Amino acid sequence: MYQLKKAYLEITNVCDLHCDFCPGTRREPGFLSPESFRILAEKLRPHTGYLYLHLMGEPLIHPQLESILNCAESLGFKVMITTNGTRLPERGPLLLASPAVEKVSISLHSFEGNGREGLEGYLDSCVRFAQSAAGTGKRCALRLWNLDGRDVQGSNSRNGEILAALERAFPRPWKEGQRGVTLSPNIFLEWGERFQWPDLSAPEEDRPAFCYGLRDQVGVLWDGTVVPCCLDHEGDIPLGDLYRQTLEEILDSPKARGIYDGFSQGKAQEELCRRCGFSKRFRT
Repeated sequence: MYQLKKAYLEITNVCDLHCDFCPGTRREPGFLSPESFRILAEKLRPHTGYLYLHLMGEPLIHPQLESILNCAESLGFKVMITTNGTRLPERGPLLLASPAVEKVSISLHSFEGNGREGLEGYLDSCVRFAQSAAGTGKRCALRLWNLDGRDVQGSNSRNGEILAALERAFPRPWKEGQRGVTLSPNIFLEWGERFQWPDLSAPEEDRPAFCYGLRDQVGVLWDGTVVPCCLDHEGDIPLGDLYRQTLEEILDSPKARGIYDGFSQGKAQEELCRRCGFSKRFRT
């Protein structure tokens, strides 16, 4: 029995924003029904207890999110939500009330990625939610690009304003960590370098490669297609159909085994993997 740290189950590939750093998807837009969610989630449950409700898309716009969270709770999943934060005023109470939700990550860089106005109101809403979530024992991560100071494609021009607002809400000292800081109990500021999403049109790199796809994670698109990781936003590496197969069968397939064994030898077997900017983080 394959054991994974987490699974990404995309409940929708539709988003209410168009961030300049997000590649989007050309796949047919869709929403996973609660009935279909249960079918797929039941097949994932023997392999992991941690479920992320996205691959592409904004999970908080799903009209039946409450039913999906109730189902996840009944299956014993710990649910992780990643959101752009725009729907927290109306959907936040649902997340706070759900025993299944363990962590909510808010991509603060999505604000700048849309060139939107009203930063102060947006941040106030995100901070209030984070404080409420921490009060219920849930974890909340506020995410930003490039807090190391490097300006990549102009993607951190408003980090100073955001940090100043966070300092007002969570006065220092902060507890520094390797990939972020603890602002307050159960509230974290996380950062990362901006990367290029894998794309078949990107240049191929001839370097040693490694990835945690199929080692600690797997992705499932809303139509049931299993992909190796959370970055295969177009389903370019379909491994199987979770509606018709078990996850064990899919991960035992020659294609999946080839990807896994290839990375064990420092080789990217799939064309898309050889064009993945994120994988550079694992190269030595």
